[in-house]
Amino acid sequence: MKTRVYRSRTDRMLGGVCGGLGDYLGIDPTFIRLFFFIILFGGSVGFWLYLMLWILVPEEGTAAPGDFGDRVRTMGNDFTTAVNQPHPKSGLIIGGGLILLGFFWLIEQLNITWLWWWDFDVLWPVLLIVAGGVLLIRWFGDRDA
Repeated sequence: MKTRVYRSRTDRMLGGVCGGLGDYLGIDPTFIRLFFFIILFGGSVGFWLYLMLWILVPEEGTAAPGDFGDRVRTMGNDFTTAVNQPHPKSGLIIGGGLILLGFFWLIEQLNITWLWWWDFDVLWPVLLIVAGGVLLIRWFGDRDA
């Protein structure tokens, strides 16, 4: 587990964001990939959040994100590499994400009264707040150590 967030060079599907977050949080990056996959369909937040982290978080072994133009060119190279050499768990991530997404939509369509909070308009902000809280607790916990 690391004390700073970096994009992983070895565990990556696109830009290494989920691999780096998994290493930082000490959890399997598959769960983070599923999280991003699900929030991608909950609105465009997932896409923009991943894109921002891809641009702002430095790659493992570098000190700073670097010039914006360099970052965009690197993103193009990362994307080309990801298309040419897919991650071995890509089927698992996409399949699991589709099953979870289908489950979420099914629960929402059942209109069960006591599951009013399951609505995408309520659920996604709650998930984002929880994820942000976990990151902040982890960050402040590392500062004290």
